Formats: sequence, C-alpha cells, structure tokens
Amino acid sequence: MATIEKFEELEVWKISMELCSDTYKITNTDLFSRYFGLKDQIHRSAVSVPSNISEGDERDGKNQFLYFLAIAKGSCGELRTQLKIAKSLNYIKEEEYNILNKKCLSTSKKLGGLHYVFKAI
Repeated sequence: MATIEKFEELEVWKISMELCSDTYKITNTDLFSRYFGLKDQIHRSAVSVPSNISEGDERDGKNQFLYFLAIAKGSCGELRTQLKIAKSLNYIKEEEYNILNKKCLSTSKKLGGLHYVFKAI
C-alpha cells in the first residue's frame, strides 16, 4: 500500500477541491449575488470540505484526523441541503444541481471509506 506523505496526495482531498471550485463557479451569478446569505453559506460549506481534510491531516494523531474527516463529511451533507434549497428557489438549474449533488455524494462516500479504513489501522 502506498504511503501518503501530505494531504494534497489524498484523492478525496483532490475531488473535494474540484467540488469547491465547481460550486463557486455555478453560484457566481447575478441571481445569487442578490441572495448573499445562501450564497455565502454554500461557499462556506464547500470550502469546509477540503479545509477539514487538510486540517485533520495536519493535526496530531489518528483521532484528530478521524474527527476532521467526519466534519468534512458533515459539510458535504450540509452543502447538499443548501444546493437543494437553491435549486428549489430556481437559483441554480436542475443540471447544475445534479452535477454538484453527484460530486457531493461521491466525496461523502470517499470520506466515509477513508474514515473506515483509517479507523481500522
């Protein structure tokens, strides 16, 4: 099994960075600029996912890493809810929602798998 020396090598961190970037791109519209509260919360949730992965990796010990992986996974769920709200208000298109929701689910699943594997070590 390959050894990971830094969080930037983690596949889940890479895809969470893509999720964050894609979220910012899709919510960078005139419509969203009028509804700052929801846009800001969506951005915070999206940023929280890769940020918590990296913070957990930089902390001391396995338990801290597991804790921050769980926080990152929770942020994926929070983001999915906020995106669903944005879709229901017609702030984002159905297709955009489906793309981001799929990425959220994939990221969450990978975080759960990493948590499970790392906990067993």
